[in-house]
Amino acid sequence: MYALNSSKIEITTFFLIGIPGLEHVHVWISVPICFMYLVAILGNCTILFVIRTEPSLHAPMYYFLSMLAVSDLGLSLSSFPTMLRIFVFNATGISPNACFAQEFFIHGFTDMESSVLLVMSFDRFLAIRNPLRYSSILTNARVAKMGLVFLIKSMLLVLPFPFTLKKLTYCRKSLLSHSYCLHQDVMKLACSDNTINFFYGFFVALCMMSDSVFIAVSYVFILKTVMGIGSHKERLKALNTCVSHICAVLIFYVPIIALASMHRFGKHKSPVAMILIADIFLLVPPLMNPIVYCVKTRQIREKVWGKLGLK
Repeated sequence: MYALNSSKIEITTFFLIGIPGLEHVHVWISVPICFMYLVAILGNCTILFVIRTEPSLHAPMYYFLSMLAVSDLGLSLSSFPTMLRIFVFNATGISPNACFAQEFFIHGFTDMESSVLLVMSFDRFLAIRNPLRYSSILTNARVAKMGLVFLIKSMLLVLPFPFTLKKLTYCRKSLLSHSYCLHQDVMKLACSDNTINFFYGFFVALCMMSDSVFIAVSYVFILKTVMGIGSHKERLKALNTCVSHICAVLIFYVPIIALASMHRFGKHKSPVAMILIADIFLLVPPLMNPIVYCVKTRQIREKVWGKLGLK
């Protein structure tokens, strides 16, 4: 756990945490957790497979949905190893390098999902505002370039995290407060100056939260456009095309806002509640997004049933 380095005791192993007080039933808690991961991975792979193999779904809206599924898969696969080790094998130790790598991928795919949700709101606004020019503005080539830009931007944005954390010295404290590694969580364990990490982490958080502001602005314009439609039936039809995206936005941002609020304003916050919300943040969006889009999007639902041989 500790190594002698420059006359200081330096930590060489971090320890993650499951659910405090329920360690004796971790193996039973692992059953629904593993089931949720399995459904999330299968669901998102199904979405990707159906969109890839169905020419009728080769359209901007479904390409953006594919990007969302890739982000959800990335989040699931990034957090699954440590969740499995903690709840099934009661192995809470993790090396610093493995921890830094995990937080890089978690933050990277989180930012990517936030960016995809933003551009999906723009997609819905464009489809409602200019339906006749929609396909000429959002061509397949432009959508592919946007996806590549999102991926590069998200990874470059969080690329400094592992390197700045690696430069810090860790001593005395080694217990993290979640079941996976997060930048702000690891940073607090350092006994050396972490000012750069603090301000850069704050900058990354602002970038991601700005996406939610622009999403809200997009829906203000969407509502303004919808209110200008004369037919009540057409207004409902236009709004119905946004329901799946609104659900995805709420599923993604509500746990983040709740966790941030508890950190900032919770005077007597429960550690268990914070751990559960943090776990919900990584478990629920990848699980629910494929379900929501299959239920609310007729084209996706029909193609999935078709692949399964059902009507």
